[in-house]
Amino acid sequence: MNWIKTTTIIAVAALTAASCAKQMDLKPKYGLNAETVYSDPNNYVNVLAKLYAGLAISGNQGPAGQPDIGGIDEGFSQYVRVLWNLQELPTDEEICGWSDPGIPELNTMTWNDNSSFVSAMYYRIYYQIALANEFIRYCSDEWMTDKGFTDAEKSMIAEYLAEARYLRAMSYYHALDLFGNVPFVDESDRPGVYFPEQISRSNLFTWVESELNAIEPGMMAARTAPYGRADQGALWALRAKLYLNAEVYTGSPKYDLAMADALSIINAGYILESNYAYNFMADNHLSTEVIFPVTFDGDRTTTWGGSTFLVHSHIGGSMDQNDFGVNSGWQGNRATSAWYALFSDSADSREMVHLAGQEDTITDISTFTQGYPITKWTNMGRDGVAGADATFPDTDFTMFRLADYYLVYAECAERTGTNQAQGVAYFNMVRERAFGHANNNVTTLNLQQILDERGRELYAEAQRRSDLIRYDQFTGGSYLWPWKGESQFGTSTSDHYNLYPLPSSDLIANPNLQQNEGY
Repeated sequence: MNWIKTTTIIAVAALTAASCAKQMDLKPKYGLNAETVYSDPNNYVNVLAKLYAGLAISGNQGPAGQPDIGGIDEGFSQYVRVLWNLQELPTDEEICGWSDPGIPELNTMTWNDNSSFVSAMYYRIYYQIALANEFIRYCSDEWMTDKGFTDAEKSMIAEYLAEARYLRAMSYYHALDLFGNVPFVDESDRPGVYFPEQISRSNLFTWVESELNAIEPGMMAARTAPYGRADQGALWALRAKLYLNAEVYTGSPKYDLAMADALSIINAGYILESNYAYNFMADNHLSTEVIFPVTFDGDRTTTWGGSTFLVHSHIGGSMDQNDFGVNSGWQGNRATSAWYALFSDSADSREMVHLAGQEDTITDISTFTQGYPITKWTNMGRDGVAGADATFPDTDFTMFRLADYYLVYAECAERTGTNQAQGVAYFNMVRERAFGHANNNVTTLNLQQILDERGRELYAEAQRRSDLIRYDQFTGGSYLWPWKGESQFGTSTSDHYNLYPLPSSDLIANPNLQQNEGY
């Protein structure tokens, strides 16, 4: 179906052998190592596929066995799954009824530096960064010239290099957003035993910004990359998020730059899907709206994270799993009444929840029938046919999509006081798709309207925590929701929860690191 899904398997063994060998700076007498893998220019595309696959799969066997990182159940540690949990469970949108270590603390915003899910995200990020660094190291002109690569081969690898740097920048963006001041390594740091220095949040912001700016000319033009690969559209999408949250990260707003990148996306030819639900189905690779997905396939990218988690975990109670093209419900995630209250108009097509047999009030988090299961993620296609496998959905995760950037533009227009009429127009395009007409359009906007619209449009897409922090509504007591701060009706929480802690294990291992304030 797409490039990533069909090349992943080839890359796994090669890169694993390479990275393990280089980590100890050894050259095995037999088998693959980094130098043999990167001596053949034809291997680069397969290793690049592993970099992309690291966002989707959790190990080299799948769905479990030979995990990339240890210390936590392999399914729990998949990139999209841990990102989603850290972005959704502490917010008004979702709550999970499972008692696995780390989940109750995310539900109630009471985690600490020993949280298994926080640690899993941290190590998943750095696993991806390590893979990218290794790849980038072997893209040097010196190495390629020494191996006799042709100019055409060097040009091909230069394109791959830009993508690898993009993927590394995205992982560093997640580190910046979630953890703040983190250890920093790049391709110039040779593998081995050493203690990476900690970079400040503001300096990491500058590095991500400069890295994206540097690679932009070498990226494929927007909407020209093979499906699942990053191009300039994906770069603008990531950079827009960086600038949108710049005031949080550095203290200095850059809303004008976020607006410019959002406009680049809008003008690039992406088109809103006529049906909102098409973005979250088994055949969402057909969507004209998706800018950059993490791809999944029931046959090739089997994992207990990703869309497998997103679909199964929201099914339970009186719901029929067959309606979602899967064979079981995990009875975990539901929406809270605070988020559901955003939908005051039942004509909004984005109101995708299961109500039958569910209660509004959550008195017991473990009871699935309390709260409202979200139904937007499904393994059914737009033609009514289920995906290839009833356990592992074909549904891709929409990391970035067009509607988000209509709302980014609207927010930046409101915050800067510029081009506000255009911001209103883009805001209304999102609403017109939701209602099927212009009767619910607005003529003016305020920031709270935009935040609420983001809650209606982008729920369950791993956006909400960052949005609430930018609006100063995540911690503190200005906005409460069920079980915030371990209170059934919500209570004020400390501002130090705006950042996750560095894992205690990494602090013990690396004397150069200092813990985030409050932990």
